[in-house]
Amino acid sequence: MSAKSEPATPAHARIAFIGGGNMARSLIGAQLARGVPPASITVAEPRAEAREALAREFAVPTFSDNAEAVAGADCVLLAVKPQVMRQVCESLAGPLRGAHTLVVSIAAGVRIAQLERLLGADHAIVRCMPNTPALVGAGASGLCANRHVDDAQRALATRLLDAAGIVRWIDDEAQMDTVTALSGSGPAYFFLLVEAMEDAAVELGLPRATARALATQTCLGAGHMLADSDETAAELRKRVTSPHGTTAAALDVFEQGGFAALVGRALAAAEHRGAEMSAELDHAR
Repeated sequence: MSAKSEPATPAHARIAFIGGGNMARSLIGAQLARGVPPASITVAEPRAEAREALAREFAVPTFSDNAEAVAGADCVLLAVKPQVMRQVCESLAGPLRGAHTLVVSIAAGVRIAQLERLLGADHAIVRCMPNTPALVGAGASGLCANRHVDDAQRALATRLLDAAGIVRWIDDEAQMDTVTALSGSGPAYFFLLVEAMEDAAVELGLPRATARALATQTCLGAGHMLADSDETAAELRKRVTSPHGTTAAALDVFEQGGFAALVGRALAAAEHRGAEMSAELDHAR
């Protein structure tokens, strides 16, 4: 890799994935669906069985060694758990030294300053928080860049992530823990609500399969309405809430139980845990 090489256009960039888990697989699949040739993508994955599965499913080159995977890459995407980020970055600091390579991290709680300390302060780094709906092309990702990321690299990061859903750039990295609490962890909150609705309907006498189908489709339809409408969630809620009707009766119970405050405390707890994870990386050895 050479620091003097011309930057690749987003459509023709060479991308190296460090880690071949579910999120990486979703992003690889999304790139291939856009017409990116498999030869432009490499994957480093320590498990032999996982490497074989990736090569078989996507026909991309796979490696057990991180340095081999990043050779010649325009973008390196770190798709590893925060607990192993120090070890991974230490294996890449040498191979990436002096290269004009964009580094994208999707690890929760790992801050740009920490990546700069591990990789070198002159690297172009984007911190990203995607979520699991990216697995079905419906993800939501918040991105934050350091000062070394140029316009072409920002476009590359956008193209990499928006292939699997929407992308929103965050100017203040301090807000990334909020993004993690909102959209990163958010799918689990949604699944919990659907689970509770299904269980409650079964308690009231509906067969499990019927309750699950109706709860799932109801939430899917409501999500589509919100995504496709110019109205806010509050406005749509008011439209389906007739005075003294069944919906109003249910919403009154939510309000009496402190639903909004409970959600606020839940997001604050997730945000706080993100900060703790960052501190744990600083103290890890």
